[in-house]
Amino acid sequence: MGLGTSDDAGVYRIGEGCALVESVDIITPLVDDPFTFGRIAAANALSDIYAMGGRPVTAMNLLFFPSSALPGEILREILNGGSAALREAGCCLVGGHTVEDDELKYGLSVTGLIDPDKVVRNSTPRPGDRLIITKPIGTGIVSTAIKAELCPIETASEAIRWMTHLNDRASSLMLRCGASAATDVTGFGLAGHSLEMARGGGVTLRIDSDSVPLLPRLRELIDDGLVPAGCYRNREHCAPYLAGAGSGDRFLPLFDPQTSGGLLIALAPEQAAIFLRLAIADGPYAVEIGEVLSFSGHHLEFT
Repeated sequence: MGLGTSDDAGVYRIGEGCALVESVDIITPLVDDPFTFGRIAAANALSDIYAMGGRPVTAMNLLFFPSSALPGEILREILNGGSAALREAGCCLVGGHTVEDDELKYGLSVTGLIDPDKVVRNSTPRPGDRLIITKPIGTGIVSTAIKAELCPIETASEAIRWMTHLNDRASSLMLRCGASAATDVTGFGLAGHSLEMARGGGVTLRIDSDSVPLLPRLRELIDDGLVPAGCYRNREHCAPYLAGAGSGDRFLPLFDPQTSGGLLIALAPEQAAIFLRLAIADGPYAVEIGEVLSFSGHHLEFT
């Protein structure tokens, strides 16, 4: 499985009760500190494995580096940051490849293990399920503000904290609670990844925009015009599938392209209640933001 419904990773059975789960992701710098950039890139790449319910076991670096423009110390710190995230995940770095390029980019190819009977797909939400998200939204807008040197320090620090935060505990808890479906919220934004989930399952996802957690002062950054172009592209892509008005600034964060975002998880009501209760007691961060409905003519509804 993998390509058919835009799953977050490919899954390939290798034996009874065991399959590989594989993905690759590469990003450009979001912050000035190379070590932090490396951690964010690694957390982002690991997230696809967690979204399927897998356990990352090996990874390979992919680095595109302008050696004529940047000192080797920056390369070293990027790789050190990536390695730190991998160690936290219990994932073994087994190699990689570096390419001379005009633009700095870094990512990883990650391989995990998974029980084929316990794969959590993005295309299997069921009417009646509740929707839970495990990180606040807004890293695309905040990253734009950071690059423009117009981001409040506390907002930038909070965004970095979340982008370097692994989705491992959220993944473990969703397996424990028997999630119906899940995906990680990344470049297509909350709306775009919700749309993939809804189209795959032939359902409608209703999202309560007031319940969606946002990074601090995000509305102020929007008012200042610090919105990435990808946000508007995501909105344009989702518009034909969205019931009602979705064009105002009120809904703009839902289209914001995320890096190393949280998991969007669909769970039966009783299991969602257990997930939220356990999350409050022992982590991870979790907020209920909507529900899954039978298909109502549009795949997305925002309220």
